[in-house]
Amino acid sequence: MQSTLSLLRTRLRPAALALLTAGTLAAAPSAQALELNGEFYAIAGVPGVGLGYARPLNSRFTVRADLLMLNNRDRTTTEDGIQYHSTARLQRMALFGDWFPFEGSFRLTGGVSSNSIGMTLDASGAGGSLTIGEKTYTTTAADGVEVQIKYPSATPYLGIGWGHQLNSGWRLSADLGALIGRAKVTATARGALASEADLQANLDRELAELRNGVGRIRAIPQITISIGYSFWI
Repeated sequence: MQSTLSLLRTRLRPAALALLTAGTLAAAPSAQALELNGEFYAIAGVPGVGLGYARPLNSRFTVRADLLMLNNRDRTTTEDGIQYHSTARLQRMALFGDWFPFEGSFRLTGGVSSNSIGMTLDASGAGGSLTIGEKTYTTTAADGVEVQIKYPSATPYLGIGWGHQLNSGWRLSADLGALIGRAKVTATARGALASEADLQANLDRELAELRNGVGRIRAIPQITISIGYSFWI
């Protein structure tokens, strides 16, 4: 007859195996916790300042998202009875993919951005004269022309950089690249000036010159440095 001790060993062996398996599974999340979770970083440079988050996937690939902005810049001047007001705005939110071909800090970067980038130029009459195209118009305070220069709301990004690779601790990174896109230029007149019969033809002449200048700029450069911290959880 099998002894009591033998019976206990026989019945305890499956229970011990189950406990060992459960312990191994419970330990898996702890091992996972040693993986690099990500990097939060602050950006400064051209064209502004911002914040971002990078998530290395392995030694060769990192995905990132950041927000970069510049406070609106307003300027007003008055010349010969005409008040000129300009407002520049820049804000972009982007998603990036970084490829580290040599598994070092150097990387190639591609991405896509959502933008609010442009400038408004406004000329308001105040008893002076405003020359548009080939004609000079006498204006009142109610007359004016507003010119809008606006870049696409979505643009691709191409660039190179250093940093944001798989590592821990404080990180210093740099980016050199550009948003690829061409500005759109439009103009709107107001007041009695808008009803002038030949105004549109003269506006078109002015806009043609402006488009020839702005239209040659097909990219918005980005030259930035960032400092961040990669952490483990």
